[in-house]
Amino acid sequence: MLAASNQLLWSMIGLLLTMGGTFLEAYFTTLPFGWSKQGIQTFSLGVTYQIGAVLLVGCLGGKNAGALSQIAYLVMGLTLLPVFAEGGGIGYVKLAHFGYLLGFIPGAWLCGLIAFKARPKLETLAFSCLIGLFTVHICGISYLFISYFFQFKGTEALSLTQAILRYSWFALPGQLVVVCAVTVLAYVLRHLMFY
Repeated sequence: MLAASNQLLWSMIGLLLTMGGTFLEAYFTTLPFGWSKQGIQTFSLGVTYQIGAVLLVGCLGGKNAGALSQIAYLVMGLTLLPVFAEGGGIGYVKLAHFGYLLGFIPGAWLCGLIAFKARPKLETLAFSCLIGLFTVHICGISYLFISYFFQFKGTEALSLTQAILRYSWFALPGQLVVVCAVTVLAYVLRHLMFY
């Protein structure tokens, strides 16, 4: 268990990483053995590092730091600070995809809970990240259902199926690659920091 001061530090780090990750698109490169022929080429994963930051703070700071960092992120975004991908403000709650942002809180909390159940192993950290990712998607899809029932802003452009495909299904492959990177990074950092 981490001390309260460490949890507060990790929650601030998580807040900063989430804000920065919102605007950084995730890329991958060609494999090293092909660099001599074609050079280094990068390809977009179609997602940002935002979900990676949410899960990383859970893996490194624990459940409380993970949840606190995401609560702070939502409060900042809802009070007109432009930390969300499309700005900020209280009107964000009426956007159909706001549920994914709400899902960051339980996603980070569950990720942190599972990540600290035992000594850090790759499979434990990977499982905790996957649980956190799927929690975010479950919250997001649930909010999509609610938003279509109450006809929130943006629901008129896409059908419910199209919205689920856009916000969950199409983003999932890129997010799974980010989860792999977060798992390895968290494993290395947890061993370097001896906890």
